[in-house]
Amino acid sequence: MKAYTINKYGKKETLHLNDVSVPQVKDNEVLIEVHAAGLNLLDAKIKSGEFKQILPYKLPLVLGHDVAGVVMKVGKNVRKFRVGDEVYSRPADFHIGTFAEFIAIGENDVAFKPKNLTMEEAASIPLVALTAWQALVEKANLHKGQKVFIQAGSGGVGTIAIQLAKYLGATVATTASEKSFTMLKQLGSDVLIDYKTQNFEDILKDYDVVLNSQDTKTLEKSIRILKPGGKAVSISGPPTPAFAKEAGVPWFVKIILSLISSGIRKKAKKHNVNYTFLFMRAEGEQLNKITALIEAGTIKPIVDKVFPFEQTNEALAYVESGRAKGKVVVKVK
Repeated sequence: MKAYTINKYGKKETLHLNDVSVPQVKDNEVLIEVHAAGLNLLDAKIKSGEFKQILPYKLPLVLGHDVAGVVMKVGKNVRKFRVGDEVYSRPADFHIGTFAEFIAIGENDVAFKPKNLTMEEAASIPLVALTAWQALVEKANLHKGQKVFIQAGSGGVGTIAIQLAKYLGATVATTASEKSFTMLKQLGSDVLIDYKTQNFEDILKDYDVVLNSQDTKTLEKSIRILKPGGKAVSISGPPTPAFAKEAGVPWFVKIILSLISSGIRKKAKKHNVNYTFLFMRAEGEQLNKITALIEAGTIKPIVDKVFPFEQTNEALAYVESGRAKGKVVVKVK
C-alpha cells in the first residue's frame, strides 16, 4: 500500500510517499481502508521532533491521527464491527498512521461514522472533538451557567469546543481575527475578541474555565482572568508532573517537565486556580457520544480545505502556516 512516512525528525523534513506492507490485524483490531485523513498540528510537532521525549517513536514512521473509512477485516475477538461498516477514529499513540491507504486500529478506539457526514467531514472530527470533550467535560467539568474562554476559536479545536461548550450551557468567549467573527457567532460564541487589536485580559474577568492552546505568556494572562477555584486546561503545555506520571515517561523526562512547568504551577497556586495539561487520548466510547451530538445537529464539522492524497505535504504545510479556519483533510480514496 502507499503511505507517507517520516525518515528523520526535523522542522524542514517532508513526508515521503512509499510502498509499505498492509498492517497485520491483531485479534482486537479492525483493518480500515482509509477514505480520508485529518491533519493536525500534532503531526507537524511529531515530524519536527518536538515530542520525541514524550512519544519516542521508531523511524521511519507513518504519520496521521484522524481517519474515516470502511472496515475491510476484523480480528477474531472483535464484536462491535463488521466488514463494510463505515467508521472513524483517532488511533491510539504508537498505533497512528492514517496517511496511508490502510490502517489497523484497536476496536475500542473506533466508532461508527456519523450518518450525516461525508468521509472528509468525518475525518476532520476525532482528534479535535476528543480534545474538546476531554478538556471541557473530563478536566473542567464545564456546566450550565459557567463562563469559558476558548482561545483561537477559528482553529480546529476551537470550532468544536465552542459548539460543545454551548451545548453544555456555558457562556463562551473566544479570540480570533475579525474576519472569522461571523462564523464564530454562528457556532455560538457570545464574546468575540479581535486578537490583533484587543487584549483579552482587559475584557474578560471572573471566568470559570480557560482552554489554552497558545504560548505560556498567553497562559499566564489567562490564569489572571479566572475566578478563585477556576480551571485552566492547556493543550499546548507546559506538561506537568501529573501528566508525566500518567504517561509513564522516563525519570529524567519527569524532572524536565517538572522544571518547565514549575513557574506556571506557582502562578496558578498564587491565584488560587487549578492548572492542568491535557494530552488527549484515543477513546471510542467518547467518540460515540460525539457522534450522537453530530447526528442531532448540535455539533457540525468546520472543514477549511480538502487536499488530494498526493498533496499531503502541501496540506501539512497549510496546517503549519496557521491560516486554516477549522480542519484540513486529505482525500485518500
